[in-house]
Amino acid sequence: MGLKDLIKKWHKYGELSNLGIIVRRKFFNNCFDGALTCAGIVSGSFIIFLANPAQNLTSAIIIITGFSTALAIGISGLWGAFLSEEAERKKKMIDLKKDMVIFEEEEEEKEFIEDQEIQEAMVTPININHANNKRFFSLKGNPKGKKNNNNKSIIEQSERFATIVASLVDGGAPVLGSILPLIPFFFGDTLSIFHFLVSYAVLVAILIYLGIFLGKISGGGHAKYAIHLVTAGFTTLLVSLLLQLVIPT
Repeated sequence: MGLKDLIKKWHKYGELSNLGIIVRRKFFNNCFDGALTCAGIVSGSFIIFLANPAQNLTSAIIIITGFSTALAIGISGLWGAFLSEEAERKKKMIDLKKDMVIFEEEEEEKEFIEDQEIQEAMVTPININHANNKRFFSLKGNPKGKKNNNNKSIIEQSERFATIVASLVDGGAPVLGSILPLIPFFFGDTLSIFHFLVSYAVLVAILIYLGIFLGKISGGGHAKYAIHLVTAGFTTLLVSLLLQLVIPT
């Protein structure tokens, strides 16, 4: 199977499992969580730096703290999402199979009634053994039966594919949101206000992008969503500053 056929198959699986909506929601929520978590780490470090610049607070400490937190969030998201998605989609498949059994039974009952009506309408009755028809339908299968089995197989594959993709997005999005604001701290081990300002600029850029992303999904209101998310970032900084008044540094 070529790459083009593989992408086409994945696209089909995504449509059957309604993957697009799930992935968009998970990407936004988890990337936003990761960005605000990193904002809290950077803000706390910034407060410590302003209180006493001579302390042994280095870029390496912030990077290690940020990466450890990002990996913890990512592993938690990946593991938890896979288990929860798998459980939910298994339940969905069980319910779907139950509905299909009920549908097949109703179809068989309908065919039996139609057979009886045909016999009553005919001058010379014919003997139609519905039990044999049912056995033929359920065991040997007819084109309709084969189609149902193929549909169930495709649905199961699409649900398995959706579980894997949703889990990867759930684990990767917060890592992405947490790591990007840490990039300025790789440049120079000695901390300066410049490191924090650039980090905050990256955070604001991430929040604006997520706001535009939400605006595209909703069909408008890009600026409104961006302002809401940036406000959340500034609220995180404000709360960190208020903690300085409560907890001496």
